[in-house]
Amino acid sequence: MRVLEYLVVRLVALLMRPLPMAAVRACGGVLGQFAFRVDRRHQRIALENLAAAFPSRTPAERYVLARATFAHFGSLLLELLRFGSYTPEQILASVDLDGVERARQAHALGRGVLYVTGHFGYWEMAAIVHGLAIAPTSVLARPLDNPALHALLERTRTMTGNAVIYRQGAVRRMLRDLAGNRGIAVLIDQHLQTDAVYVDFFGRPAATTTAVAALALRTGAVVIPVFALPLPGGRYRLVYETPVPPPDANDPDAIRTFTQRCTDVLEMWVRRHPDQWLWMHRRWRA
Repeated sequence: MRVLEYLVVRLVALLMRPLPMAAVRACGGVLGQFAFRVDRRHQRIALENLAAAFPSRTPAERYVLARATFAHFGSLLLELLRFGSYTPEQILASVDLDGVERARQAHALGRGVLYVTGHFGYWEMAAIVHGLAIAPTSVLARPLDNPALHALLERTRTMTGNAVIYRQGAVRRMLRDLAGNRGIAVLIDQHLQTDAVYVDFFGRPAATTTAVAALALRTGAVVIPVFALPLPGGRYRLVYETPVPPPDANDPDAIRTFTQRCTDVLEMWVRRHPDQWLWMHRRWRA
């Protein structure tokens, strides 16, 4: 089965390669709409999450939003496959950079930078572009279950000089990277059972990684939220947000406070573009 999965992905990548990105995005939207129809379990999770997050919206509005979310993630999948065949020149030409001076100013301090984002928009493309536009960075990630697909994704993630950090020995590696003034990209919207603190996300407690807050407080690294959004014509907008201010030195719950501030920025962007976040993930668990 894993071999078949890999062969299907490789075939799709070959089919997408000659197409312009706008066409790839359209094909991905169709794929996502199909998944919305057939994957009733994740459709139900998405609708439940949207009902809790947006109680003032009608069921019909939330249904349309859930369908748009599936369409977006179908596009993300196919666009990432196509993006993996881009040259460095094509990558930079496909992106509008917003706030990039914030990242450069943060690196000028010499303490490393923690880039925080979520499963929102085109986060995979953001890291790839960052490797060219700013400097290669390290991406905290989980390995895929399928070794062949994992190798394919890692080749794409590292195509502009980035490195991938996995859980084993991650803290030591991140401390070393920050000491070398390197950037580290972290997704903060996945449920964790360990090394987590509960903060509010859409008015509900969500287990959230403490890694960003703990590392920033320990090293003085600047924390910058980053978001990648779609533009017409198969292009992207990469936004470097204002750095998240650290809590007061005398805050008795500084890690929670810092984590909440990072989560608040993510929630702000998800509220602006709710169709681009992973509503089909069980983010809130007891």
